[in-house]
Amino acid sequence: MSWTKLDIVKAAFEEIGFATYVYDASSEQLESILRRLDMMVSTWYANGVNLGYPIYNDPKLSTLDQASNLPVIAVEAVYLGLAVRIAPMFGKVLNPDTKINAQNAFNAMINSMAEIPEKSFPSTLPAGAGNIYNWNNFIII
Repeated sequence: MSWTKLDIVKAAFEEIGFATYVYDASSEQLESILRRLDMMVSTWYANGVNLGYPIYNDPKLSTLDQASNLPVIAVEAVYLGLAVRIAPMFGKVLNPDTKINAQNAFNAMINSMAEIPEKSFPSTLPAGAGNIYNWNNFIII
């Protein structure tokens, strides 16, 4: 089962020190945080990081009860990134470790999503001494 957007918001609140505040937050505050979450993931998407998170043109279509569709490797990066973005809203100064952890989680997510393209030897590559060409001119090592 995927994390919901509300689960991500709760985890961000826990990170900034408001573990139970999500229950006291007004609906306007929660909508504002949801918009910030959607905008953050949209910015990542614009930079080539497609997480499968549902992004809408109309902010009213996004709700806290929706599944985020995030892969497990992206959850920490998303909620820590959100915590960094919402902390100033509540007058909180984040622990420097939280910012470092957010950057490390983002880098780990990017590294795990990177695909290294396969590349074959070009036909102009010298084989060197001791290598034998087969009938297709592939190098046999």
